[in-house]
Amino acid sequence: MVEMLEPTHGRVYDPCCGSGGFFVQSEKFISAHQGRVDDIAVYGQERNPATFRLARMNLAIRGIFADIRWNPEGTLLKNAFPDERFDFILANPPFNISDWNGDLLREDQRWTFGTPPVGSANFAWMAHIHHQLSANGIGGVVMSNGSMTSTQSGEGEIRKSMVLSNAVDAIVALPGQLFFGTPIAACLWILAKDRSNGTANGSKLRDRRNEVLFIDASSMGTLVSGSRKQKELSDDEIERVANTYHSWRGEKQVGPYGDIPGFCVSANVEEIRKNDFIMTPGRYVGAHKKTNDSRISKENLNSLFENLSQQMAESRRIDEEIVRKLGWSQ
Repeated sequence: MVEMLEPTHGRVYDPCCGSGGFFVQSEKFISAHQGRVDDIAVYGQERNPATFRLARMNLAIRGIFADIRWNPEGTLLKNAFPDERFDFILANPPFNISDWNGDLLREDQRWTFGTPPVGSANFAWMAHIHHQLSANGIGGVVMSNGSMTSTQSGEGEIRKSMVLSNAVDAIVALPGQLFFGTPIAACLWILAKDRSNGTANGSKLRDRRNEVLFIDASSMGTLVSGSRKQKELSDDEIERVANTYHSWRGEKQVGPYGDIPGFCVSANVEEIRKNDFIMTPGRYVGAHKKTNDSRISKENLNSLFENLSQQMAESRRIDEEIVRKLGWSQ
């Protein structure tokens, strides 16, 4: 998400900043591209006091000035920056939370796309983030896959309003097993305040109104060495996704954009309407193109062989344990 949004200057905000991971990645991005860390001002909120202290320490030891505020009531209920607007917002809010005090916020000014359901804060987070963007601001949000398809409690109408209001720039489907502690897949929503213009890395961005970029990266990623549960995206895969987005929005230094069957497509509003405003990338990009990359095939075979060997060894151990407990001779 940092590579896609390129937060190299201006005001950067995370409304649920945790230990400050996005800010650190922004600093790494700037350093890798010969930028200046002091060209950005960092803002954040965090509800957990221990994580809040960790975030402040994490940024301080890297020399990053930041206005991080402990907000025990939660960002959605009591916004610490109600009058501020930000050039870049990066967020990974908790998915599907129901205890966000939605019943107390039915008339909140942030709900320009429709009032979020009390039972899930997913669209409340996205509305909050879009509301806090500056005139040419852009935001990225990690969301549960259900946010792309749910029609319960008016979420489908909110999603429709977001598309028709030109708030959604891109959707990226991610592979499963990327997150510690859960195998579920997630997606990225890239939101923008004004999609008719803007600049990035010195390039004037094209008018992207009435279009949405869909990227299906769900087949990407490989298992982390020594793990059968945790995946990671390679630098090349991250670069491919980011450059696809950069070329689509008109950054000239990465070349022209073109749809790639099975991976990315630029869909207009009428196409999205025909799909009832369901935003799953796979519905638009089509089937994945088969690859003849023998290196990938070899990696897959090695992984399957390793899993099979472990399962066979475990089967033999169980057989021997059964024989031992029954007192049978071998």
